[in-house]
Amino acid sequence: MPELITKPVRVPAPGGKTVVEHLGRQSTGHEAVSVAHIHVPPGWDQPFQTPEFDEVTLVLTGTVLVDHDGGQAVVRAGQSLIARAGERIRYSVGESGAEFIAICLPAFSPTTAHRESRDER
Repeated sequence: MPELITKPVRVPAPGGKTVVEHLGRQSTGHEAVSVAHIHVPPGWDQPFQTPEFDEVTLVLTGTVLVDHDGGQAVVRAGQSLIARAGERIRYSVGESGAEFIAICLPAFSPTTAHRESRDER
């Protein structure tokens, strides 16, 4: 039987980032995949990370910048990007902030994201 998710879980996040997880470890206990609706304020960024999961970023509004070893990808509203497990990446946004959907395979976990400290930049 299909499962209706009526109450996604708001996941604590630093820097003014709002994460509402619809499917994943914290909301439904799923470990194979996570789906989160994310809002970030203008100028937001996070440290580099080298996750153990693939991550699809589907941008709904604004622009998401993804720094990687080969340069920077600019992902605009209506576009998406796939970052593969093991790639060193860093997400940030410009002056307008952004809203996007993040889909992680397997599900997101802070311990498997392998975020660097700000001092490592």
